[in-house]
Amino acid sequence: MKNYLIHILLRIALVLGIAFPLGTSAQEIKVFSVEDFDLNGPVKSCLVSTDYGKEEYAFNEDGLLTKAVTRYNDTDYDITIYKLDGSALLEKRLENYRDGVFVKNTSIANFYELDTTEGKKITEKIISYNKEFLEQYEYSYGEDGKLSTIKRINDSGIDETALKYEVYKGEFTVTYYLNDIIFKSIRTSKVKGKDNTVHKMILTKEFLEGLPQKALEQTYDNSNKLVSEKKFVYNEGQKTFIPTESFIYTYNDKGMLTSLKTLVGKSVKVQEFIYQYDSHESGNWIKQIITPDNTYKTRKIKYYEKEPIEEVKS
Repeated sequence: MKNYLIHILLRIALVLGIAFPLGTSAQEIKVFSVEDFDLNGPVKSCLVSTDYGKEEYAFNEDGLLTKAVTRYNDTDYDITIYKLDGSALLEKRLENYRDGVFVKNTSIANFYELDTTEGKKITEKIISYNKEFLEQYEYSYGEDGKLSTIKRINDSGIDETALKYEVYKGEFTVTYYLNDIIFKSIRTSKVKGKDNTVHKMILTKEFLEGLPQKALEQTYDNSNKLVSEKKFVYNEGQKTFIPTESFIYTYNDKGMLTSLKTLVGKSVKVQEFIYQYDSHESGNWIKQIITPDNTYKTRKIKYYEKEPIEEVKS
């Protein structure tokens, strides 16, 4: 469920037709798979009906996303096409349609090129369908395979994000610097949960012009399920982060989200999630009901058929 919600935010960025701004989030190039949509098994396509429209996803036989469609109504929709070479992304095209007509001015294409002559470097060029250059990103990786720098080039000039990795007392931290000024840090550590199992905690801090602004603390259980989140804002007067709201997640034996408790001050809100599953052996949900809101989402899922095993005659 968490991955699905994250992907909806990613889709919003894709609909805007721009890459994530480096000042807010420096992202590695990612190829999406069925797991990012809370899907299991040989899924061929998935149609999700929501309150704002419909989302359609198509996957290849390796379970990788090849096409995504956001439909607001019958005539207004956006199509994102992913061209892959194995698991490597070659092209990403975002095509916008309004009143059933292709809108060339707002449609863009992203092209990716791998260069390994002097270490690993991936170049991403973003071009409009009017064949206008919009911007370019260069992703450079160190000898350890970790992303080390992201260079952004456009008409406004060149920005460079550098990533610094540190390990201290069992805690792993990656810090992002935009033009030598810190704008984000992510610290991963291990903590003992109430059930004496080891949990993973991720603390993300965001900065504006080098000054702390907000933070997010996420805790994952030993099954890598998100079990709690806590949001903070920085209080300049107290020189510390102050909690603003918390979220507690619980799951069923299928690993599906069953309840979400939201705490803001003394206010507590609890949402329950009820599922109906399809008959396929993969056991994917096809309807999600949220109470007490009484809202729901439905999914229509198609699967790749297994090829029959030919009998060997003796």
